[in-house]
Amino acid sequence: MQILVINSGSSSIKFQLFNMPSQEVLCSGLVERIGLEEAHITYKKSSEKFSQTTNIPNHKIGLKLVAEYLLDTKIGVINSTDDIIAVGHRVVHGGSSFSDTVEITSEVKKEIENLFSLAPLHNPANLQGIEVAEEIFTKAKQVAVFDTAFHQSMPIEAYKYAIKSKYLEEHNIRAYGFHGTSHKYVSQQAIQYLGTENSQNIISIHLGNGGSITAIKNGKSIDTSMGLAPLNGLIMGTRSGDIDPSAIFFLQEKLGLEGQKTSQLLNKESGMLGLTGFSDMRDITAAAESGNTSCKEALEMAAYRIKKYIGSYTAALNGLDAIIFTAGIGENSTVMRQLSCANMNTFGIELDNEKNIERSGDIREIQASSSKVKILVIPTDEEAEIANQAFELVK
Repeated sequence: MQILVINSGSSSIKFQLFNMPSQEVLCSGLVERIGLEEAHITYKKSSEKFSQTTNIPNHKIGLKLVAEYLLDTKIGVINSTDDIIAVGHRVVHGGSSFSDTVEITSEVKKEIENLFSLAPLHNPANLQGIEVAEEIFTKAKQVAVFDTAFHQSMPIEAYKYAIKSKYLEEHNIRAYGFHGTSHKYVSQQAIQYLGTENSQNIISIHLGNGGSITAIKNGKSIDTSMGLAPLNGLIMGTRSGDIDPSAIFFLQEKLGLEGQKTSQLLNKESGMLGLTGFSDMRDITAAAESGNTSCKEALEMAAYRIKKYIGSYTAALNGLDAIIFTAGIGENSTVMRQLSCANMNTFGIELDNEKNIERSGDIREIQASSSKVKILVIPTDEEAEIANQAFELVK
């Protein structure tokens, strides 16, 4: 069964075609700079890579170009769009409406649209990708996999805010959490690797340009650092993470910032970018090693925030069997892993520095022999998880 996975962003379309249930990747690629001059598509099949710069004014043209590559007589992998049995779509915000993967109907699309205000950068693009895929892959079942779904198992004490209850009841203002597809995937990998008895209490740390940390008990999310939107929690590439609301009120009053400008400041101009002038962890690490005190300080701040969450989530879990580092920074930054695990021996967390600098594409343990807690580096694969969930729904 062939399942196409689509991650539709505001100006991009990331795609992978899987043969299920073997999870064989038949091809993958990225359409980027949609609507801008010199838009670009990259297409990979086995060890071959093809690219093209062309005019791609909108997502419909972009996805049609993807279909052309899939159908190409020389480098394509399907004979007809009807070969695609299902299209799995990443949808960032599912609100309280979706706690599991669903087949997309007109009602589902309407609810995704109703949640535009909670994820204005993501849900509109996600919905656009769905509607275009419906036009191109007419025989395929369209399936939505929600980033928020994994966190719907959180108890009310974790997701409810201490404001008037009517705001939750009437406007759905609560913590939802994000990166759920990644947290679910790596935690399941950890459970299979460690065994059920040794993985009852897990903390998953997803570190990319966006970052979040999740407490997972017996395979279920019980708390996570992101809230109503993907701004809260850890210090990220351009997002502030946790900040005293009073600081926001002060900025608005003193600088005359309106709501949209404040959102721009906290989402696009803060985090590591605001602290250092860089948003890429590789640039920040290199500058810190060259003596840049702002970059060194920012790394310490980011790690300190992670350590605070590890401590609080260990309490919430009432124990800790393993922590997981995943995503671009979590998998590749030896510095962030080292800083995040430093002086954590009271929690049974002790890093082996030599193991930490090793490279591997597989699950690996990097804890010291004296560590009571397993420290795992697990490569995430959100596309594979979306394909798995779509397959389970339609098989």
